[in-house]
Formats: sequence, C-alpha cells, structure tokens
Amino acid sequence: MFSNSIRRNFILQLIIASVMLIFIFSSFLYFYVEKSIYDEKREELMRYAKNIANNKSITELSVEDSGTYLNLNVEIIYLQQEQTGIDLYEGTQNNHTFLTLVYPFNLDDLSYLKVSKEITPTKRLLSKILRYLIMINIIGFGLVIIYAITLSKMLMIPINTLTNKLSNMNEHLIKPVVIEELPKEFESLGETINHLISRIHNYVKYQKELFIGTAHELKTPLAVIKLKNQVTLMKTRDSEAYIDALKVTNKTIDEMNIVVSNILNIGRQEGAQLHKPIEIDIIKFLNDKANDFKLLASHEGKNLDIDFQPNAFMATLQVDLLNQIIQNFLQNALKFTPKDKSVHIQSYQDDVGLLIQVIDEGCGIDETLDLFAPFNRQGNKGGVGLGLFLAKSGADALGANISIKNRQDGISGTVASLQINSKLSCVLPRKR
Repeated sequence: MFSNSIRRNFILQLIIASVMLIFIFSSFLYFYVEKSIYDEKREELMRYAKNIANNKSITELSVEDSGTYLNLNVEIIYLQQEQTGIDLYEGTQNNHTFLTLVYPFNLDDLSYLKVSKEITPTKRLLSKILRYLIMINIIGFGLVIIYAITLSKMLMIPINTLTNKLSNMNEHLIKPVVIEELPKEFESLGETINHLISRIHNYVKYQKELFIGTAHELKTPLAVIKLKNQVTLMKTRDSEAYIDALKVTNKTIDEMNIVVSNILNIGRQEGAQLHKPIEIDIIKFLNDKANDFKLLASHEGKNLDIDFQPNAFMATLQVDLLNQIIQNFLQNALKFTPKDKSVHIQSYQDDVGLLIQVIDEGCGIDETLDLFAPFNRQGNKGGVGLGLFLAKSGADALGANISIKNRQDGISGTVASLQINSKLSCVLPRKR
C-alpha cells in the first residue's frame, strides 16, 4: 500500500505493538476469568467435602451405592495406599464435563470422598467468553489499522508541508516555512529550514553582485594599464617616462592583488563555515581580541574602551567566523574614527542572547544603502568593500544577526552589532 517510507514503518510498528498489546491483554483476561471460575468451583467442592467428612453424614453408604447430595455426585472410594494432599481433576463423560475432588474421609480404612460436579455449563460459558474475546480482538485489530493510517496521515501533514517547500529549490520561488502552521515539535526544524532558505537567498543575491563587482573591479585597472602602455608606446620616450609608466602599472597591479586577495578570503570563509563548531567562552575571546586592538588604537592616537558583560558566556560556533566579524568591526571603527577620539566595544545579555556592539566616532553611514553588498564602499577611506560582505556571510553561517546603524546619542558615528542567539549558548555562573 505504501512505499518504504517513514509512514509505512510507523504504521507497521504501531499495528504490531497494538496487536501484541491486545493479544497479551486478552490472554491475561481470559486466563484470569478461567482461573477465578475454577477456584470458585474448587472452593465449593472443598466446602461440601469438608461438611460431609466432618458430619459423617454418609458413613452408611457402601462403595456400590452412590447418591446425589446437594446436586453433587458423592461416593466413597477406597485406595490401596494413603494419598497425600487433595486431588482435583477434570474429566469428560458422554459429552459432559465433570470436576472431581478426592478428599480424605477415614484414613484408618483408607477411605476417601469422591465428590463430582458437572461443569458443562461453565465450560460452555468459558468457550463463549473465548469466542467473544477473539471477535473483539479481530474488531480491535481492524480499528488499530484504521487508527494507525489516520494517525500517520495526520502526523505526515507537517512533514509533507516541509517536503513541498523544499521540493521547489528554485532560488527565486522557494519561500520560508510558516512556523505558526507547524506543530510545536517541528518548530525548531522549521526555523532551521528558514535559516537555510535565508542563507540561500542571500548567497544567490550577493554572489551575483560579487561576480559583477569583481569583473568591474578588475576590468578598470586592466583598462588603465592598457591605456597607459598604449600612450607610452606611441612615441619614443626617455627612460624616466618608461619608469613612471611601470610604476603606474605596478600600482594598478597591487590594487588588483588586493581585490584578488579579498576574493580568496571569501573562499577561505566558505571553507571555514564547514569547520566543526567548538565550545568557547565568547567573553574571554572578546577580551583577547580587544587587548590586541587596544595596542593598535594607542599607536594611532585613539582610545579603545572595553565593557563586557556578563563575566562569561559559552557558545558552540566556528571561532574563525566570529574572529572575522569582530576584527572587521574593530578595523572599520578605528579606520573611520579620527585621532584623539574613542572606539567603544561592549557586550551584554538581552532577550535573544548575547549582543556585541562596536561604537565609533566616525563619519556615520548612509542607512539607505545595502552596506553588506560586495564592493560597497562608505566614506573617503580606501578599501575594496568586501569586509562587511564577509562579516555578513560569517554571521549568517553562525545563525547570528548583524547590523550597522548610525548612533542615536547626538554623536557622529556608527554602531556595529552582532546578535548571538542564546539557543547556541549558555551562561556560566557569575564569579562571587
């Protein structure tokens, strides 16, 4: 009926488990009823036998004479040797079933009471109970099959929803999964899929811009080199003119090498995304990184203020990606902050997790532009324009959020933020 799938395996396991449960329960129920009835019959025979033996009410009966006492077949039998214990057995005669009890009557002459009672109606009742249990089991088996199919179909609804979403992998058509439509057990999976879909969208978008920007960035210096060489070759010149032309060519080649190096960094970062995450103390990492840049800031005549809260915060992530993001934040902050001004790096806990911010006193940004697009430059400082693109890619790979905004405290400058989700982290106890 079904192919080899999760649903098929679920239905089979549910049916097998339910059938075994029904069978075991029915068996225990039948044997309990049977034992209860036989125990009751045995106690009844024992009670009659004791009453007869104690009252000696049939001592005058001979072996050949048997009578009926209280609807019982009672007779006295003599055995060759003394019998230990009480013998109870079941026998059949002329399609009638009897339950017989052999009870000591007079041990001096080895006489015993043989008390028999017909239990044919009881056997018929037990047979009827057994048939009813079998019928109930068959009906229960059918209901289990219907229930298993219905339940599996209901459980497959969210899985089919996710499957339909992922079956269309066209980057222009694939849409995020609506988390509210999924059961609670699938919310984490839906969030992970949405994160991957977001990364796919960003990757496709920025990769296109990266290819176009790379071609433009390399085409312009190549055109400069070619034009300069053509002008130089138009007529004979002295050696100094040739030297100047070679210097311009070398400068342009250096600029091209910077572009190529940054493109290589993108490749390295994509490789770093495949590294196995490790558990680190982010606060300790931030302290080490800030102390390194504090020396650089002092050398440039700038201040780097540090304020990290809490005392420790553990997270499982790729350290190289975190290092690339924090390093880019600090480099940009120091680059655009004038001399004798300050850069502030801080961290604190919020409702999401750990928020890391680098605040500078630079020229600010144009918030209408996509600052994370490749080759998008801000300010009058040099650079290729790939730093924030790499930071954004790294944050996406970490499952973190990144943002760049202007300061709102009346001071010129920007606030670069990295929000690390607490689902990947845990807070260490504070030191007392």
